[in-house]
Order: sequence, then C-alpha cells, then structure tokens
Amino acid sequence: MSGLSRIDFLLLLMTVIWGTNYSIVKHAFREIDPQAFNAGRMLIASAVFLALIVGARRVRRPAGIVSTPAPITTPDWMWLIGLGVVGHFLYQYLFIGGLARTSVANSSLMLGATPVVIALITAGLGLDRISRLHWAGAALSLLGIYVVVGSGAQLGGQHLTGDLLMAGAVLCWALYTIAARRLMERHSPVGVTGISMIVGSVLYVLLVNARIRGTDWSAVSAATWFAIVYSALFALCIAYTIWYAAVREIGSTRTSVYSNLVPLVAMVTAIVFLGEPLVPAKLAGAAAVLIGVALTRVGRTQPVIPAEE
Repeated sequence: MSGLSRIDFLLLLMTVIWGTNYSIVKHAFREIDPQAFNAGRMLIASAVFLALIVGARRVRRPAGIVSTPAPITTPDWMWLIGLGVVGHFLYQYLFIGGLARTSVANSSLMLGATPVVIALITAGLGLDRISRLHWAGAALSLLGIYVVVGSGAQLGGQHLTGDLLMAGAVLCWALYTIAARRLMERHSPVGVTGISMIVGSVLYVLLVNARIRGTDWSAVSAATWFAIVYSALFALCIAYTIWYAAVREIGSTRTSVYSNLVPLVAMVTAIVFLGEPLVPAKLAGAAAVLIGVALTRVGRTQPVIPAEE
C-alpha cells in the first residue's frame, strides 16, 4: 500500500499527544508529587474506560448487523490481569519514577529504543520475521534520536536511578505490547486497554496511597488539574486506544516504530513554546528519524505462520 493509511494518521496523532504530554507532565511535577499525579490521571482514565466498556455492552445491536462483544473467558482474565500488572502498574510506576529523576534527554533516548526491544523480542520468540529494511529503519531512527537528544544525555551520577527505572519501563511496555496481541484477536482495543488499566490502577493506588493522602488536593492549581485531566483523557485513553488499534491492524513491531517520533514532537514543542534553539544537529536527527520510519513502512514485518499439525 502506498501513501499514508488511516492507521498511519492515527499513529501520527498519537505521537503528537504523547509528545506534548511529556512537557505538560514534567511541568506539573513542580507542584505535585509525581506518583500522586499519576494516580489521579490513572483513576480518571480508568473511570472513562469503564464507562465506555459498560456502555458498549449495554447497547443493543441488531442481529446480523454488528457482532456482540466476545465473552471474556477465564484465560482471557488471566491475560488481562497480567497485562494490568506489567503494562500499567509496573510500567507507570517505573516511567513516572524515571521521568521525575532523570533528564528529558535520557528519557527520550531510552524510550526511542522501544521499537528495537520489541523487534528483538518478537524475532526471538518467532512471532515476526523482521526484514533487513525494517532493521535498517529502526537503527536509523534510533541513531536520529541519539543525534537529537544524545548530546544532552547524562549517563550516570544522580541520573542513574532514573535511567534504570526508565529502562525497566521500556521493557515493561515492550512486553505489554507483544502480550496484548493475543487478546486483540478476540477483543477490542478499548476493552483490552480499559480492563487492564483498571487492574493496574487499583494496584497502583494501593501502592502509592500514602502519597495520595499526603497531597493537599485543594491547593492544586487549575493548570495542574488541566495537566491531570489532559493526560488522562488524551495520553492514556485516546493514545493508548490508537496504539492497540494499530497493534491489531499492522502488528506490534511496525506500530512501535512510531514511538521514535515522540521525542521529535517533544523537541518541537520545546522550541515553539519554551524558546529552545533549533540547531543543525537537531534537524539532521529529525530527518534520520523520519527516514527510518519510512523504511520500516517499506520493509514490512511478516508474522510467522505456524506449521500445520
């Protein structure tokens, strides 16, 4: 298929949401405890997903026109609980903890490695055959991200804890993305994301309950409340749903490459709204990322077809 498809446009929208969310969240940390902030946005997002799921199952569908949602079996529930633990509870705790402790440059660089991690895992498990062009595109995108943010990265000292937490978050996100493919064959992205998020949010709130209770919510400014609500509705609800709609349609490996664009959106946002300088190295890095994403669209991954038994 030539040109950009509907899912490509949705993925580009997702990168804009996540890229702008990065600065919004980081700014909110100046006023509110990071884990309390994250608990607030996860609870709001879980409530929205729960309302959507309940509403979807109560809508009457004329027979033969729209199929009813598939029933959730016991094995499905086990997978959903596992996804909630890895992809929402652990991932969110590690991501927010890492973002609060390390620099934007370090975080962006590590998150840019997500497509490579997913490609390695799927290839190692025999789930996908990764073409040479796809590997070249992933490597070029990763190099571009290093050119953009690598000069400001700090690889030790006080940032080491944050770097390790962010590395753990990348691994959790990669595992979550791959594991969800099984459920996407029978269930909608909204259902899988919503139920797993509710599971993860309950565990998350129990873990950080002391920080939630220690926050004076009445003193939180309107700007920070906006950040919480924006991040919940757009970064968690809309962007997560787009991510898994794409995983179901084009696969986890190709979907993950679009995460390479997120640091570029964050960079542009900083240039426009924060007045950061635009240097030639950043332009070169941005070009490398865009070319790398284009190569992965040409060098498509192929799912491994199991042999007949």
